[in-house]
Amino acid sequence: MDAAEIKQNAVALAEEIRERDLAPEFDQLRQLPVDIVDKLRSAGIFRMNMPKIWGGPEMTSMDQVEVIETLCRADGSVGWCSFIWCDSGIYSGYLEDDVARELYPELDMAQSGWVYPAVPAEKVDGGYRVSGRWIFGSGCNHCDRLAAGVVVMENGKPVMGSSGPEWRILLAKPSDFTIEDTWYTHGLRGTGSHDYVTEDLFVPAEHSFKFSDKAPREGIIWKRPDHLLRKMSGVPLGIARDALDRATEMLSTKQDRRTGAAYRDSAVVQQTLGEAEAKLGAARAYVFNSLEVQWEKMERNQELTRAERAAPLMARQHAFQTGRQVVQMMFDLIGGEAVYARNPFERQLRDMNTACQHIVGQHKTLQSAGALILQSDSVAGEVML
Repeated sequence: MDAAEIKQNAVALAEEIRERDLAPEFDQLRQLPVDIVDKLRSAGIFRMNMPKIWGGPEMTSMDQVEVIETLCRADGSVGWCSFIWCDSGIYSGYLEDDVARELYPELDMAQSGWVYPAVPAEKVDGGYRVSGRWIFGSGCNHCDRLAAGVVVMENGKPVMGSSGPEWRILLAKPSDFTIEDTWYTHGLRGTGSHDYVTEDLFVPAEHSFKFSDKAPREGIIWKRPDHLLRKMSGVPLGIARDALDRATEMLSTKQDRRTGAAYRDSAVVQQTLGEAEAKLGAARAYVFNSLEVQWEKMERNQELTRAERAAPLMARQHAFQTGRQVVQMMFDLIGGEAVYARNPFERQLRDMNTACQHIVGQHKTLQSAGALILQSDSVAGEVML
């Protein structure tokens, strides 16, 4: 399957989810059902980052955002899990190829896991031994591999690198962990983002990697580790797009109960819809422009400027905040009808509020981008910039 076919498959699956009105079922289950996961797998969503040398599509950042955006127009939890599950191809590129083929023998394998260093792992002969808990394991009930971010320890002390304690990602099977039923939330309920724990797990050194290392695999995807986050912008863009489309459709035929006046003739409705369209359109353009500039320069093997490195981060944060704002605008514009379960607006607002709690959607993230542009020495999270 190439990128065009995968995008077509995403459109067809999104239409099915909407027509069958499956989102309330996802909320109730607090995870995606097996049949939807299987359809995502068959549609090629999980293989988006798999390398061409294996027969994968190596899809561009822009194409991946489009796929996630399409899926989130059907349901936020589907798109959220999908952008994580397709990390399998990214992670495989940081391993030696024979090891990667052993861990990821199929193109359509789902990857989950918390990569930030939440737990200490003791360095031992041949690998690492770890016990601990990780949070936000989105899609972990259906994944083929689980990642676990650790701080490397040796003789009980952190191993220090050039920028602080060594951060490493360990890769193992879901059966090596216990998944705990912790995902009771307001939004993105269908993601099944449970905690997962392990006790005295040994992970071979070759089944681990650092994002700060140069990936052994050639290809634009593996030139910069921020590729892990770039596709996330599709989540707010898709959820907000659906809210805006549905609100426009409802308001085009709705009448004021007291006066009988058509809402489509209301100056307030017209102005609010125009403002929302402008906000979302601008946010989407910023996302795609920042990604296109970055991708094109990497294609030409040109060094990115500090501003060009910061732009995708700023565009992504802006997309999350704007997406939430647009959904809130539609929720308020629809009024009392928006609170009923027969409409998606209340769920979409919950999903966006939850999504914006992720670090990429928070205002404090912009500090790193600003510090990078100003050439400050206090750039936080530099490995992802």
